[in-house]
Amino acid sequence: MGMEESKIFEDFSREMPKFLEGENFKKCIQCGICGGSCPFGPYTEFTPRRMIAAYRSFLLDDVALNDWPWLCSSCNLCTDRCPSNIPITDALIPVLRSLSLNYGKPPDELAQSLMNISRFGNSFGESEKKRVAWTQEMNFPVKVLRPGDYTDYLFIVDDFGSYDVRGKEITKSFAKIMHFLNTEFGVMGSNESTIGDLVRLSGEFGLFENIALNNIKKINSYKFDAIVTIDPHAFHSLKNVYPSYGFSGPVVHHTQFLESNLEKLKKSFKSLNFKVTFHDPCYLGRKNKIYDAPRKIIDAIPGIKRVEMERSKENSFCCGGGGGMVWMDSISKKYIKVRPAEERVQEAYDSGAEIMVTACPIDAIMFEDAVKILGLEGKLKIMDIAELVLLALEGEKK
Repeated sequence: MGMEESKIFEDFSREMPKFLEGENFKKCIQCGICGGSCPFGPYTEFTPRRMIAAYRSFLLDDVALNDWPWLCSSCNLCTDRCPSNIPITDALIPVLRSLSLNYGKPPDELAQSLMNISRFGNSFGESEKKRVAWTQEMNFPVKVLRPGDYTDYLFIVDDFGSYDVRGKEITKSFAKIMHFLNTEFGVMGSNESTIGDLVRLSGEFGLFENIALNNIKKINSYKFDAIVTIDPHAFHSLKNVYPSYGFSGPVVHHTQFLESNLEKLKKSFKSLNFKVTFHDPCYLGRKNKIYDAPRKIIDAIPGIKRVEMERSKENSFCCGGGGGMVWMDSISKKYIKVRPAEERVQEAYDSGAEIMVTACPIDAIMFEDAVKILGLEGKLKIMDIAELVLLALEGEKK
């Protein structure tokens, strides 16, 4: 074993036990369920099973020094199904990515997004002052909080809802709903930084710790009853990861907020004559088991007919954008023949739905691109659940 392989082996052996159930990788029974579940399984030489086999054969450099750790959208399906309870999504892949960052070469686009986060506090490399540009497009004032201010809901918008053109449409729709409900809410403005789920899953553990601690300090400078966010990745990190860094407080996803206000909303819903299907985002569904709330919301809209796709709830198929994959087009083009988003959009179209509803800004971005690639424009519309609710409140434009 060469010096570099020895170092990679030692680093991997030292890092895995630091994670909850991390040592379970030694219990891998080589069943292959992980690779059979993975959206990228048909395109990679190293599924999680084979990565562990490479470790056992002292050939871990074949994995860490190549692209294979980056072919993962952190969809959690492999972890969910693993009979040995190996934390593949939260430990195995991030640790191997960490080794790739240290000894190999990460994809250029991802490296740039990580650099942007380090320098600008967001993955887009945009000015922090632009984070609240969307508020200028509203027909009511959005409160930009100052430290010490109180609000009922602290609205954490995160990167895609703040800077991406498509993501901002979702942000504005949800803000309009909160305004309609007379809900007091505020944003952190230029004081907000990325929550950093992408950083954690990319194996930049030191950077993620700094982000989490800085964000907790900032968040704790405000007074609020709960945090609400449209981003399942931000929701997951705040709810399940940040507590290990000292954070405490209620965090709700916007589907939970909408469900809790459903009785009020129903009184103003207008009939919509659409057939829709709901896509379960990985970090809302599999990661946090929120399956019923979005369906209750959709079913409460008069005139809507909801159909399920072949794969739904815990078996939902990934959009392919999580875990930083949204920033790794070069990897996708190099290895993947049919991107997960295209496969999923085709499944939605085959269900007979006219609208594919989701609850994650990355989903909306990935699926709308897939609609164009598949030539389904005008045949299948992608909407966030907040946009569908707002449409039900305003009524179809004639």
